[in-house]
Amino acid sequence: MRIRLLQAFRPRSPGRRAAVGSTRRLGVVAVAAGLTASACAGAGSLTGGGANAITIAIVSNSQMQDAISLSGQFEKANPGIKLHFVSLPENEARAKITASVATGGGEFDAVMVSNYETQMWARYGWLTDLQPYIDAHPSYDAKDFIPTLRSALSLNGHMYSVPFYGESSFLMYNKKMFAAAGITMDPNPTWDQVTQYAAKLNDPAHKRYGICLRGDPGWGEVLAPLDTVINAYGGRWFDKDWNAQLTSPQVERAVGMYVDLVRKYGEPGAASSGFQECANLMAQGQTAMWYDATSAVSVLEDPATSAVHGDIGYVPAPRAVKANNGWLYTWSLGIPAKSSHKDAAWKFVSWMTSKEYIASVGKTLGPSHIPPGSRESTYQIPAYAAAAQAYAGPTLTAMQNANQLAPTVDPVPYTGIQFLAIPEFQDLGTLVSQQISAAVAGQISSQQALAQAQQYAENVGKSYQKGA
Repeated sequence: MRIRLLQAFRPRSPGRRAAVGSTRRLGVVAVAAGLTASACAGAGSLTGGGANAITIAIVSNSQMQDAISLSGQFEKANPGIKLHFVSLPENEARAKITASVATGGGEFDAVMVSNYETQMWARYGWLTDLQPYIDAHPSYDAKDFIPTLRSALSLNGHMYSVPFYGESSFLMYNKKMFAAAGITMDPNPTWDQVTQYAAKLNDPAHKRYGICLRGDPGWGEVLAPLDTVINAYGGRWFDKDWNAQLTSPQVERAVGMYVDLVRKYGEPGAASSGFQECANLMAQGQTAMWYDATSAVSVLEDPATSAVHGDIGYVPAPRAVKANNGWLYTWSLGIPAKSSHKDAAWKFVSWMTSKEYIASVGKTLGPSHIPPGSRESTYQIPAYAAAAQAYAGPTLTAMQNANQLAPTVDPVPYTGIQFLAIPEFQDLGTLVSQQISAAVAGQISSQQALAQAQQYAENVGKSYQKGA
């Protein structure tokens, strides 16, 4: 009974069947774990509140906790609406939100999703079309959203979720370490240059490393930066006919470079390093470079958490045969199609993603708390512009240049930059990432990792090909 229910979370697109084999089995296990996850934590619960209450499922990141702390402002302005939050860590939130929205559970009136889910869920009819609400409230000014995000959250020109927070990726470097070594960072570096810089700056005897890169398995961990490297080298997961391409020369060069770079000049224990581990090393001045999310500035530029604040430089995601390789990601808010309080939910969703909310955060909590990367007008707020002088421009440029509709040099049948926007990618990416992490650990070669990854990808690709 449970298996039948869980398989329903992965709807079939017209004219194709769901993926088979190990990727499907892992998907069932992953969602099953999500169904048993606890729904406490944060604020509020899944029940109670009456007819005027709305329940919001939210990820428990710092910017989202700020929104919960300020939610009294919304309730004061909307006395007929009571808010109940279910705040969970990212993996638990994804599982619980997916389980509820996919089965039409109706317990959530607003949910936090991303550009990975939004277009897929809109096609499946799981999310409410927000465009009528947007059109009815011109002062909301949806055209102020960064265009690449607006596009990523739209289907057929209609927005199905609205961005609260957005990010791309760039290369961060310690300016003092570069100056001491007599090295000048190229304003638009190649990966070959990054490798040369890392070799010169690597000093493991003094616990200083040339670069930090994610190696921790997970489709949202090591694959996030690595997928942009594959794109940079002209690689792709599938060709336009869904033939797997993970053993192509371009992908082999990209993955080989990444694995060799972090093994030779990267942090110790790289196979278990994720965002937080690299953030800690960079913030303590123990690594010369770090390629990762633009949101890292919240750690690196905070005097309370960083010993190097003010000493970090920011340049675009490194290039190879392709430039403009920064990824695109947003936490956004949508309204499930089965919500019974859609009008009230829209009032909350529009409040939390409005210009007025952003201004209120800056005044109440300070400019460093302003959720970045959603609206272009955010970068015109004087206090934010002053506080973010070093990184606001690079962040905005990276996000404006990130195009998830054309992520690669050659044509591909999928969208997404650091992910593939297909239901199977959570499982496929997890499997592939485990192979890459094993290569980073030195357990297998990068070629062996890709040979196994190719088999996983072929299994998924066949399910999309004609006649499959």
